[in-house]
Amino acid sequence: MAPLIKKIITVSIFLILTTVSWAHESRPLFVEVYEKEPGVYELQYKIPPTIPEFNLPEISLSDSYKALDRLAVYQTEGGFIKKQTFKSTIALNGALISIKYPVMNPSVASIIKVSLLNGQKFTKLLGPDELIWRVPQEESFAAVARQYSILGIKHILEGWDHLLFLICLMLVAGIGKKLWITITGFTIAHSITLALSALDVVRLPIPPVEAVIALSVVYLAVEIALQKKDSLTYRYPIAVSSSFGLLHGFGFAAVLSDIGLPQIEVVTSLLFFNVGVELGQIIFVLGILLLWLFIRKISFDKNLNSKFKFKRVTLEKSVAYFCGCLASFWMIERLYGFLL
Repeated sequence: MAPLIKKIITVSIFLILTTVSWAHESRPLFVEVYEKEPGVYELQYKIPPTIPEFNLPEISLSDSYKALDRLAVYQTEGGFIKKQTFKSTIALNGALISIKYPVMNPSVASIIKVSLLNGQKFTKLLGPDELIWRVPQEESFAAVARQYSILGIKHILEGWDHLLFLICLMLVAGIGKKLWITITGFTIAHSITLALSALDVVRLPIPPVEAVIALSVVYLAVEIALQKKDSLTYRYPIAVSSSFGLLHGFGFAAVLSDIGLPQIEVVTSLLFFNVGVELGQIIFVLGILLLWLFIRKISFDKNLNSKFKFKRVTLEKSVAYFCGCLASFWMIERLYGFLL
């Protein structure tokens, strides 16, 4: 066990130089507007570190909103934060929020969150080419369902730690009925903790949770590399996936804590965010299964040159080493982030 873990950590040092950009998701521009008092709105936007200082965006409201103070700019470890207060006699419903980059569009998505004193909350995910959004007149079931489904799909497909965990689960459970039962256990488990955390029933500090999520990938990667089919993981994959699924649910809830739940359609937004996560998860798993079937076909095709052939165990171990090394780097980075 020890030599294997040593190899994984050693290779992870090399991956630091080649895959640092994978350590975090592609973070969006996060724009928040909330009504402090009647007719007074505070605009704040968090700019991810992937956007250079010379290209920091400017966010503006409709012309009827007048600035009460100067734009304040703060630099943090996570990028830049800009703040400004506006006042208007016109309600924010129906107003335009515009994003402008001084040099070029960096192809970064944006999340806009609006909170009003009357309890209305709106959240909108804009693609990289969408730079103008009109605040809705009122919150609707269909709009909330659509937006939070998209946010859920986007989060799971950009969450590399969750995706690597799914890949490892697939290698442990194999192809067939057992795989889908295992993934269902993972789904049910993280749905429970996602709901409990999002509704403030249970709260855990996010930094250590993210570190342990990375550790869960390392754990499965070591099990796959050892190929001990009589181990607890191989004998009871559903129990393992469900146990770690409870933890991953808190990671999903961290995204919702940043985005926020609307005041009116709380259940709808929570339900459809989870639906989006599951849809993204199914899309990813089906894609990996198709890739695996293609690779297996090549491997057993007698007409192909022998250099294209390989053993299943060799492929599984290679994938396990890759997942384990990358997750080890994330775990060390996340531990360093909240311990120091």
